[in-house]
Amino acid sequence: MNLRRVVITGTRAITPIGLGVEGLWQGLLERRSAVRCITRFDPSMFKSRIAGEVPDFSPGDHLEERKARRLDRFSQFSVAATRMALANAELNLRQEDPDRIGATMGTALGGVAHGEAQYRNFLLEGPRAVDPALALTVFAGAASCNIAIEFGFTGPNSTNGMSCASGAIAIGEGFRAIARGEADIMVSGGSEAPLAPLCFGAFAIIRAMSTRNDDPAHASRPFDSGRDGFVMAEGAAVLVLEERSRALARGAPIYAEVCGFGLTNDAHHMTAPRPDGSQAARAMRNALAEAGVAPHEIGYINAHGSSTPLNDPTETSSIKQVFGDHAYDVAFSGTKGYYGHALGASGAIEAAICALASRRHWVPPTVNLDSPDPACDLRHVPNRGLQLEPDYLLSNSFGFGGINAALLFRRAE
Repeated sequence: MNLRRVVITGTRAITPIGLGVEGLWQGLLERRSAVRCITRFDPSMFKSRIAGEVPDFSPGDHLEERKARRLDRFSQFSVAATRMALANAELNLRQEDPDRIGATMGTALGGVAHGEAQYRNFLLEGPRAVDPALALTVFAGAASCNIAIEFGFTGPNSTNGMSCASGAIAIGEGFRAIARGEADIMVSGGSEAPLAPLCFGAFAIIRAMSTRNDDPAHASRPFDSGRDGFVMAEGAAVLVLEERSRALARGAPIYAEVCGFGLTNDAHHMTAPRPDGSQAARAMRNALAEAGVAPHEIGYINAHGSSTPLNDPTETSSIKQVFGDHAYDVAFSGTKGYYGHALGASGAIEAAICALASRRHWVPPTVNLDSPDPACDLRHVPNRGLQLEPDYLLSNSFGFGGINAALLFRRAE
């Protein structure tokens, strides 16, 4: 089967460090963390009381007021990021066949935070106080379905719930739908709005999150010896993926090409990564093999880098298994120090960062990396970005349940 080539013609992100392409890029250039004390609810009952909140998102800027009221924050993020990404891709939807356009999204928790709020209303005031659209907001598929309804896309549609690898998997699925000829355009990404007491507390009680409450801006510190857990965040990102020849024919802006996707499972533990990192390594090898790219051709890796004691050294080990001596030469950074860990949206945000880095010839640093863990001894681009024009870029996303996803990007010709 002859597979078609797939390029990124649009991207937009909603993150704690900024909205849209320029907001995200400026946040990266400023090398500042957006992690702060939580304002969305009172976190005093938990040992961890910090998060990456999106401070300036207004759904009315992207949705009609009536429609915005029907959607919870997670779905608002999904539709808003898609609208911005489509505009960035300079697509005239009136000239496109809706049967050839689809949406794939990822999320870890979907609308669970909204459901939590409605359950509180139920307990306090009874059934009449519950949002009548509750059943339509809590399920994960609301992300891609609301995109389809808003823009009239009748092509392939799905939302996966594969933990913190969800956004990357959605992009991989969108890439393959176009490559196999099932669609010409896919909007693919991830969305997460988990900042509510029960959702937050579920991670707090398993002691997975940082408790550096007195210094939140330095709490998320991938690969640093002082890391003590991840920092929860919210956000979204969407990529517009398009078959390459049609994108070139219409003179579309091209950020990068998606050329490989790998997906494996550790089959080991629900929260701890497989100690030898072998399946994470296999996901990367699979992405390289699909693209026909050798390890030494990779110029930049955006790491999962969750800032947890177990994940960071395991990821380091897996990269060494794949890249050998080249592992010490390739530029490698974990960007969650900027914005925290937006769970199912993180892989999509980091794919957007790779697309921007490829186009703008600059890779972001690993912020807050002051004392590298000796077990994490790669070229981390610490605290200051690097001018670079990599031919190939790799992005890793790993999640609870042992999910390992790797996306491979090629610099636009």
